[in-house]
Amino acid sequence: MPTLFEPLTQRSVTLRNRIGVSPMCTYMSEACDGLATPWHVAHVGARAIGGAGLVMTEATAVLPEGRITPNDLGIWSDAHADAMGRMAEAIRTGGAVPAIQLAHAGRKASTYRPWGTKGRGVVPEAEGGWPAFGPTDTPFREGDPAPQPLDETGLERVIDAFATAARRAVEVGFEVIEVHAAHGYLLHSFLSPLVNTRSDGWGGDYAGRTRLLREVVRAVRETVSETLPVWVRVSATDAHPDGWTPEDTVQLSRDLATLGVDLVDCSSGGAAPGARLESAPLHQVPFAEAVKAAGATASAAVGGITTAEEADAILREGRADVVLLGRAMLADPAWALHAARRLGVQTPWQEAYGWALAD
Repeated sequence: MPTLFEPLTQRSVTLRNRIGVSPMCTYMSEACDGLATPWHVAHVGARAIGGAGLVMTEATAVLPEGRITPNDLGIWSDAHADAMGRMAEAIRTGGAVPAIQLAHAGRKASTYRPWGTKGRGVVPEAEGGWPAFGPTDTPFREGDPAPQPLDETGLERVIDAFATAARRAVEVGFEVIEVHAAHGYLLHSFLSPLVNTRSDGWGGDYAGRTRLLREVVRAVRETVSETLPVWVRVSATDAHPDGWTPEDTVQLSRDLATLGVDLVDCSSGGAAPGARLESAPLHQVPFAEAVKAAGATASAAVGGITTAEEADAILREGRADVVLLGRAMLADPAWALHAARRLGVQTPWQEAYGWALAD
């Protein structure tokens, strides 16, 4: 049995294989109200039917001002949770574990969706935009409106919002909760010394800069049942000599493990314009390998993984515990089933699709 198709159990949750659909923003909330639509349900359901072991929703905002764009999903009310619950049901019906990524965009909020007709940039309030928040008043890009620095009250509101969102997510059927602390969004912006230049207890040294993430994780873990896994996505490096480092990520994985985190999902970059790794096949796998080698938590590899052979080798060689695929899953919702055939694994297709295999 290829390692890629071995089950993985964390707490009470078992993935039928080690293939996950990475959280990928689709920006398809056309009403700009954060509510999941039938399109979102069909999107995740197709990839569950396609054989993945876990399907994760796109970044789902814990507060309305935490959306990257007006077209993002949200879970800041019970009505939003009910709509997200239909996505969880579709994933479970397809045979996969339903997972949700909880997020706050921070100073990168209120932007146009990247593939729309208006191009990139900040959405002005006259067009439905909203103020952004961050560690300081420094904007992501020069010339953008200054974000509002979060004070103690604002920070407590963020922590509570993540915990409340996690509770709602579990109540409507999600079985894995991922906290988004990568790509320059709010939690990552507090981690990164490129961004967080605060001099109070929420900035400065490693302990201060990691405080917000640790407080969020502590609150989420206390809210989520002990039987369900909690994951954290990080940018394992800022790709900048003065930024967050892979060594910081390994230390963070140890700290997060003490708070009950089960897996660290290793991405990279996004803290500041131009600070990113050059995209290449498997270029982020070494970060997952380092976290796994540290032994505190499991790790997930993501980025540039396209073939069944690559994915299986990552796991077989002990470089990660899970592989998460994004673009490959967009191109082929049945990637996992096709990978099984390539690797000689007898994985049954759903009966309604079985005739697709007929010679």
